[in-house]
Amino acid sequence: MQTEVFSDKNIAVDVRTQNWVTATVEVTLERHLEDLTRVIVHVTDENGGKSGTKDKRCKMEARPKGHQPFLVSHDADSLTEAVEGAATKLEHKLEHLFGKLRGKHTPKLAVEGFEEKEPKQSADDLLEEEFLEKEKELDKIS
Repeated sequence: MQTEVFSDKNIAVDVRTQNWVTATVEVTLERHLEDLTRVIVHVTDENGGKSGTKDKRCKMEARPKGHQPFLVSHDADSLTEAVEGAATKLEHKLEHLFGKLRGKHTPKLAVEGFEEKEPKQSADDLLEEEFLEKEKELDKIS
């Protein structure tokens, strides 16, 4: 999986920040890395140079193999919270997508008083049983 990081002019994305964003995405999405071709990350400061609440936005676009890309977004007070929040949202969305595709494997629970039913017999098995019972009855009569 490839991770690309972009920002607006108000947020400086140096190599250290790029590495941190990439690591955060890879750790959060580690279960789905083989299912993705690319994750594109956009970080922006919505208020420019002014401070404010929830003015940092992180948008992440995931491109799953064989599926349409999709986008998640998270607003927060700091860049760290925005990136981590978007990564978490992306993980939930991927879990939902791949969970539906793969089907959830839930173990059978044993419930007291209920035993698992035997598989139904085929018509041939039933006919054979009936034949053998009639044969035994005929042997008793003879």
